[in-house]
Amino acid sequence: MRIPPRITRLVSASALAAAFLVGGSLTGVANAAPQQGPAVVGPAGFSVASVGDICYSALPSQAHDTLRLIAKNGPFPYPQDGTVFQNREGVLPKQSTGYYHEYTVKTPGSSTRGARRIVTGERGQEDYYTADHYRSFDLVDRGC
Repeated sequence: MRIPPRITRLVSASALAAAFLVGGSLTGVANAAPQQGPAVVGPAGFSVASVGDICYSALPSQAHDTLRLIAKNGPFPYPQDGTVFQNREGVLPKQSTGYYHEYTVKTPGSSTRGARRIVTGERGQEDYYTADHYRSFDLVDRGC
């Protein structure tokens, strides 16, 4: 079983630079209370939000299914599952290309892949959940 490391909320250098360049505010400072709304506008016009955390038990059951498939290395229901996640939005901590991979979390009643994903990090063995198609992420905490 993969257990992600306990980390505090991180603020990426690109988000910090964007906040200064566009005069925006920056949320997600370590130990800060979560705030509503976007922090700054990042690359490609996406709203950059902080990386939060979510208890494994608070994830939807379909995310549990996806994490089990990842642990077993598939088979995955969509051909895009396991592909490199580029982190173009700049929300996740900056890493080299190929570090992150994405997997679909099925959305009941959706005729498409929907907006929910698990994004995994290679070396740190961390798992991130997004319910809003990469606009925000929560690090999955399996200890709660």
